[in-house]
Amino acid sequence: MTMNETMLDIRDLTIHYEVEGGIVHAVEGLNLTLGRGESLGFVGETGAGKTTTALGIMRLIPNPPGKIKSGEIIFNGENLLTKSEAEMRKIRGAKIAMIFQDPMTSLNPVITVDKQIAEMISLHRNVSHSEALKLAGDMLELVGIRRERMHDYPHQFSGGMKQRVVIAIALACDPELLIADEPTTALDVTIQAQVLELMKELKQKFSASMILITHDLGIVADICDKVAIMYAGRVVEYADKRALYTNPVHPYTRGLFRSVPDIDEDVDELPVIPGLMPDPVNLPSGCAFHPRCSMATEECAKVRPDMQEAEPGHYAACPVCIRKFMNGEALS
Repeated sequence: MTMNETMLDIRDLTIHYEVEGGIVHAVEGLNLTLGRGESLGFVGETGAGKTTTALGIMRLIPNPPGKIKSGEIIFNGENLLTKSEAEMRKIRGAKIAMIFQDPMTSLNPVITVDKQIAEMISLHRNVSHSEALKLAGDMLELVGIRRERMHDYPHQFSGGMKQRVVIAIALACDPELLIADEPTTALDVTIQAQVLELMKELKQKFSASMILITHDLGIVADICDKVAIMYAGRVVEYADKRALYTNPVHPYTRGLFRSVPDIDEDVDELPVIPGLMPDPVNLPSGCAFHPRCSMATEECAKVRPDMQEAEPGHYAACPVCIRKFMNGEALS
């Protein structure tokens, strides 16, 4: 999975949480690349390891109980896992920024929003306090909030407005990589559309790469260039958006698409993927998806599959489906 201008290259990343009940295998041997200016959609069920991967990139895994056991996170040619905490503080916000799920818990309730944005600017730019406050007002206007409201507190804003403030903080220092962790989960549908449209516009304006973590395949189709489907701590399918939506290969990916309602069909029940996500403390042998897969063979229960290329730029971790796909056989 290589491309001409690779900004982010994650190699064999493994992250565990050591808890009383055992070791949680949150991320296992994950490999992923992101090109400069690209948008990558990170899709999977709750507990797949999406947010843990994002926190790993930011070096914000809580320790204890979390620990990055192995791997490399190469950002602009440098391994972030070898950086000191002081070096990472210079990178966070300035070069890599993250929008978290809940804007209310991301903002300090007793500090006005202009000062929270100005703090980010002051940390990474050589400007005076008054200049930082002026730039904070500019950022608020950029995300659609009137400058007159810059002295308001977070509780004086609606959910959608708070998310706009969080986006303003994330983009205040023009980062090269923006990680958005389910940025519209807490918002109603109308406000979701407004925030997503804003993010698309700002991404183009700032020429930033983006990783969008979401459960919504519709959002991915609207915003992202590439898609990574994650299951039980691993990426199981990776492709260009058009290729993945047209020809999904992995049975888990196809199960996700089947569970999306079709407005042209009148059905009483939607198809579902049987079973539940595996216990991350006790992952199944071989392919982690095989207990839920209708196409599983004895090989699937014994051998952990590697990513293989089904077609140029389209990878999947299912040798059974890869063989059928390349032979032109139907994938059930």
